[in-house]
Order: sequence, then C-alpha cells, then structure tokens
Amino acid sequence: MNYIFKDLKPEKAWKYFWEILQIPHASKKEEKIIKYIVDFGKHRKLETLQDKTGNVLIRKPATKGMEKLKSVVLQGHLDMVCEKNSDIKHNFDKDAIKPVIVNGWVKAKGTTLGADNGIGIAAMLALLDSKNIKHGPIECLFTVDEETGLTGAFGLKANFLKSNILLNLDSEDDGQFFIGCAGGINTVASLIFRKERITKNFVAFKISVLGLKGGHSGDNINDGLGNSIKIINRLLWNAHKNYGLRISDIKGGNLRNAIPREAFADVVIPKENKNEFLRFVMEFEEMVKAEYSTTAPNLRIFAKDSELPNAVMDEETQEKLLNSLYACPHGVIAMSAEIPNFVETSTNLAVINIIENNKLFIQTSQRSSIKSSKQDVADMVASSFKLAGFEIEVSGDYPGWKPNTSSEIKNIMVKSYKKLFKKQAKVLAIHAGLECGVIGEKYPGMDMISFGPTI
Repeated sequence: MNYIFKDLKPEKAWKYFWEILQIPHASKKEEKIIKYIVDFGKHRKLETLQDKTGNVLIRKPATKGMEKLKSVVLQGHLDMVCEKNSDIKHNFDKDAIKPVIVNGWVKAKGTTLGADNGIGIAAMLALLDSKNIKHGPIECLFTVDEETGLTGAFGLKANFLKSNILLNLDSEDDGQFFIGCAGGINTVASLIFRKERITKNFVAFKISVLGLKGGHSGDNINDGLGNSIKIINRLLWNAHKNYGLRISDIKGGNLRNAIPREAFADVVIPKENKNEFLRFVMEFEEMVKAEYSTTAPNLRIFAKDSELPNAVMDEETQEKLLNSLYACPHGVIAMSAEIPNFVETSTNLAVINIIENNKLFIQTSQRSSIKSSKQDVADMVASSFKLAGFEIEVSGDYPGWKPNTSSEIKNIMVKSYKKLFKKQAKVLAIHAGLECGVIGEKYPGMDMISFGPTI
C-alpha cells in the first residue's frame, strides 16, 4: 500500500499512525498491536511494563535538568470500533485499514478509520521516540478494550502509575478540553420466537435502509441523526397493519456505542397487496427523506424482490417486537440545567438481529452524567420490552467523571492553547464515556484532562 501521509505534519506522528493502520486491532483482539507497542518500548530501551489485563505502560525519563518536574501520564486506548458499509469487503481481523485523503481530511475507504484512538496512540509514540522535545518524567499508558467495556481501565491496578497528572488523548474536537464525562450502562433485550410456515400466496422482498450518517452514541446523540432501526421498524409496523406484512429476518446496527446507519428486513406480503405495498414503500421513502433532508441527504429506503422463505416469525412475537421497538426511546432524554447545550441523559437503540435458536437480540446503551438518571433511563428502556415478555440483561455499568473546575492541568492547558493558537479553548464536559471516570476512581486526586484533534 502506498504511503500517502508523506506531506502531513508532524511527520513522526503520521508515520506511527500509518503503522497502526496496518495492524488489526479490533476490541478484544488487540494482541498484535500490544506486541507492537511492547516491542516499540523495549527496542528503545525504555521501561516497558504489561499488566494482567493487557495494558502497556512505557516510561521515559526526564530530559537532563528537568528531573524535578511533575511526572505526567499520557493515556489512550489501543482498540478501535470496527464498522464498515455493507458493500465493502473487509476483514477487521486480518486486513489493514485503507486510508485516503479527501478535501484535506484523512478518511478510510468504506470502513472506520480508527483515529479513535489511533491518532492519540501515534502522538504518544512520536513523543516517546522524540530526541528534541524537552520534558519532565513521562509515562504513556496504552489501555485495551475501551470501546466494548472499558476493560483495560477497569483492570488497571492502583499502584501501576506513578504520575498524579493524566492527559487523556481520546477526545474528538480541536480546541475543546474536557474535564468531565457521562457514565453509561447497556440494556439488552431478548426473546425466543416460533417459526410459522407460509403458503405460496405471498411474495418476498428485502427491505433496506441505507445512507444514514451514523455516529457516536454519546457525542452525536443530539445531532438529529436518523436511526436505521427506528426507521425500518416504522415501515414494518405500518406495513404489517395495512398490508399483512410478515417478517422472516431482521437486522440493523453493529455496535452498542454507534447510532445504527443501516438496517435490513426479509419480509413477505400477500400477493394481492404487492402493488399497494411497493407504492407505500416509495411514499414512505419520500416522507422520511424529507424529515431527514439536512442530516441524511443520502438516505435510501427500498424494497427489492427476493426468494420466498420457508417460514416467518410467528405473528404474536412479530407484534410484540414491532410495538416494543416503536415504544423504545432513542435519543436525548434530558439536557443539563447547569451546563448550556450539554446533553445530560440519553439512550441509543443500537443493534437488532436474530441469533441462534430463533432468538431476537436487541442491544441498547444509556448514558448520563447523573448516576440516578442513568439507571432511570435504563429502567425505562427495559420496561418497553418487559411489557412484551422480553428477557432483560443489564451490563457494562461504568462511572462518570465529575468536573474539577479548579484543575491545575486545565488552567495550564487553557493558557498554553491560547499562546500557541491565539484563540480561547472551550472547557467542557462530554456526553460520552471516557476512561478518566474509571481511572479517577482508582487514583483519587488524579488531576485529569481529555483532548484530541477533530476526528
């Protein structure tokens, strides 16, 4: 693959980002990137440690004459969200990410790029490898499995770090410094259904919802983005009521922390309703495209002829599913009364599919900067499915990070940014989970801030 970053600055950071893109590093599958980081540290004769969870810590001594400065730990996570468009062939366990530069932006061909948090890792490696940057004692902490459970942060031992100042490199907008974050929890609903055989008096279609932008379930939840699962369910609910639609298969979304951008359903319709149904789908597309004309200009909703399946979901379960999905909340639940334009509580309807043994699987995630509100919205989501007889499983509860407005490192960062870029940085809290919340519980008194480039 041709190296396309040769003209980008700083050269060393982009060099390491390129190397990271060549190494598969999906959540819970970080073995290769861990080895790369460990080898990096040992090759440079830097103190390199690895804990039982898989986290790697590399220490770099202070520049001569600066040994008395306070030690600082830079921190980022090694795993990436692995999302791709349905028409792209890519194996995240084996294939390198293919970057492209479009209008001054580094992107990836039909997949996630992994700038979250690959660009932060690259910056840490560039600093560790530098010969001309003066600094005090530095620790670089590379954590594992942030995206699917904050596993590395939860597994961190209280005596692993020496520093009392932490720079988290996992935020996503230049000029924004974060000193607080939301906590989160996952709510999963499941239900086993029966299959019913159908007669030949039906015709089959595959319904697709494509072209939504997707986005992060915390940082983008208030951007008015379409949710493919909510949209396809709206279509199915109306088509079942008016045209006798039956569902054979349904799937949408991939990850609990991503707003789903694609959804699909295999359905059958009584032959006599075929033309009316197809006209409805066309009208439905125009209606929903008008609703999302600003946030989803490339939205497409269509039905394509397919082979008649042997069986469909039993009608009782189908009604429970469609009504539960319609009732399930998605999006912003409450805005903060204290911080302007800050989402306080939200929920994301993230994934639906059918797994083994005819089992419906629905995954959601809830976030809030208030612990009690986080539990309240999780209970709200659970209730919408419990009413229909779904089994509920709650997992992945992680704490928020309470802002420290008198933070010393915050004040230093704000002054430094103004000096460097001649403009004022914004100091905010983020409606997303950061490892700072977990690390702060393990290291009480740790002075922390989170920042990063626009990704």
